[in-house]
Amino acid sequence: ATSIPVMREPSPKSFGSASSSECMLRHSLSRAHSLRMHSSGCVAEGLKRVCSAPQLGDQEKGSMLKRKLSLSDTDTWVVDRGSSKHKKQGQKPITPFAPKDLLDPNDFECSLCMRLFYEPVTTPCGHTFCKNCLERCLDHTAQCPLCKESLKQYLACRRYTVTTVLDTLIKQCLSQEYAERTKTQLEETRELSDLTKNVPIFVCTMAYPTVPCPLHVFEPRYRLMIRRCMDTGTQQFGMCINDPLKGFVDYGCMLIIRSVHFLPDGRSVVDTIGGKRFRVLSRGMKDGYSTADIEHLADTRVEDSDELRRLQELHDAVYEQARVWFQNLKIRFHNQILQHFGPMPEREADIQATPNGPACCWWLLAVLPIDPRYQLSVLSMASLKERLVKIQHILTYLQSIPNN
Repeated sequence: ATSIPVMREPSPKSFGSASSSECMLRHSLSRAHSLRMHSSGCVAEGLKRVCSAPQLGDQEKGSMLKRKLSLSDTDTWVVDRGSSKHKKQGQKPITPFAPKDLLDPNDFECSLCMRLFYEPVTTPCGHTFCKNCLERCLDHTAQCPLCKESLKQYLACRRYTVTTVLDTLIKQCLSQEYAERTKTQLEETRELSDLTKNVPIFVCTMAYPTVPCPLHVFEPRYRLMIRRCMDTGTQQFGMCINDPLKGFVDYGCMLIIRSVHFLPDGRSVVDTIGGKRFRVLSRGMKDGYSTADIEHLADTRVEDSDELRRLQELHDAVYEQARVWFQNLKIRFHNQILQHFGPMPEREADIQATPNGPACCWWLLAVLPIDPRYQLSVLSMASLKERLVKIQHILTYLQSIPNN
């Protein structure tokens, strides 16, 4: 602490022949001058301490601001309450307001999409990107897009927590720019939510209504496709087999995502089940994966009572024939079918209850050892009677072959 000199009251002799009032005036001026000199010294010292740091340019200030905003939201921060300071471990207090004249929207652009941050996330190496932009980069390589630092642990945890301070700052101080960015994002999401226009197509294997279809997703384009299906809320995509001329065939089946299990390296195991059948009207591409405009298929309903009775008899005969064939399979094949496709569905009372007909037909079509092109021809049929006749022919042929 700096000591303050004590001013002693001078004796009347020190002022010579001055009057009592003059002595008092000089005494007051002397005390005021002494205090002013001491105060100015303290202020100068304080100013020196504040101004000792070098002056920063606009670009350096922006860089410092980004570094501060990229800090973790769970760091230790200090609360000053009067003369005491308390440390707290937890979320930092969010500044509700910042001067708009100090903020430039260009300083809040994602370096990947060159647009205003939307759901900004910060990597362990301190770089910030839009959540969707970072996920797309990690589909290809587990490295930071800017500094190339390894993000394998970050990818394995998949904790893409939004940087709260930066997100709040954008929403409060760049509200107009944020509103435009949100509008664009919603429009893009709406385009991906249509289940008849630009439907994502997974070109891989045959899929059938009501039949489970587990998938191992490892290609970057399909990682993106599955993630978009989940983000938009549709949780559906089309499945078709390959065609060397067209890219994929004219008929397929929608798959409904039941669950997604992400692996530490970014791959995923997707549990799906077959939904509606469809016919392809036109083909396209989006971000590396195939898309299509489609129309859904449905069986032609049988209204005549006699015809419906004969159709029911045909169905019952095929069902019994399929049950006998399945029971007589070798135990190894029997267990493999149970493991991959589950047990044979129960016989349905109303065979026209759904647009796709009874589930046993699709289960049989999936497990029967026949060429995918033949399976595709049955999938595309809009007549339950024709489908049952085809399956009956296949079962008859397989049962005529002696067991090895």
